[in-house]
Amino acid sequence: MSSKQIILSYENLVLAPGRKALSGTIRAGEITGLAGLEGHGQEQFLLALAGFNQPRHSTVEVVAGSGVKNAYRNHHDAAKRGVVYLPRDRRATGIFPVLSVLDNFGMPSMPRFSWAGILNRRKQKEELQRHTDFLSIRYPAMDAPITTLSGGNQQKVLLARLLALQPRVMLLNDPTRGVDLNTRMKFYEAFRKLAREEGIALVISSSEIEEILQICDSVSVFRDFECSKTIGKSQMSMSGVLAAMFGQEEVEL
Repeated sequence: MSSKQIILSYENLVLAPGRKALSGTIRAGEITGLAGLEGHGQEQFLLALAGFNQPRHSTVEVVAGSGVKNAYRNHHDAAKRGVVYLPRDRRATGIFPVLSVLDNFGMPSMPRFSWAGILNRRKQKEELQRHTDFLSIRYPAMDAPITTLSGGNQQKVLLARLLALQPRVMLLNDPTRGVDLNTRMKFYEAFRKLAREEGIALVISSSEIEEILQICDSVSVFRDFECSKTIGKSQMSMSGVLAAMFGQEEVEL
């Protein structure tokens, strides 16, 4: 049993009609992986935690250090409580293609850098620079259009955008999809640091089992819109995850 603080709890999440309700907790400083065949409920689960399309009778709550629970029903309230979401398709639902790198980075966190309706650009740029150094983001200038960046660097800007919101929980939907190997390795390094050093809880849905085995502390495997199995770090294996995905028992060789 982990001694780490519970930071998020969910109850009665039904991902499809006739499926079993899901209840559980997410702990600070842990990286939880979500695996499953495409369209088996892991994305719906992640979206529900993020405040999108929550089932009618479900409850998702952020747990404060004092134990006080704060429920939310939409993604705006989720973000205010420190629960942030990275979409799977950065081009369709992530970046603002007509805006600059700086504006893409700063749009959601603008209230942090504003006073009496006036935006403090200097502080916003300092914050972007801090995350640029952390994630090794490459761009010609902060005011350059974000579409001039490579796909991997666009994804880094989106991750920096979430970090500027000072999150407690990060919900990442296939975050390394379509990025090169160097960017992937940088993300893995960043995820570990955010969990271990900052105490942020990360929930990562990934289409690659190898990725989950490499960076996650546990994996919840989804099948037919239910969590068919949760596997801890010491028991995680390619064969075990695949068996759970297909509703089979793991065969030991």
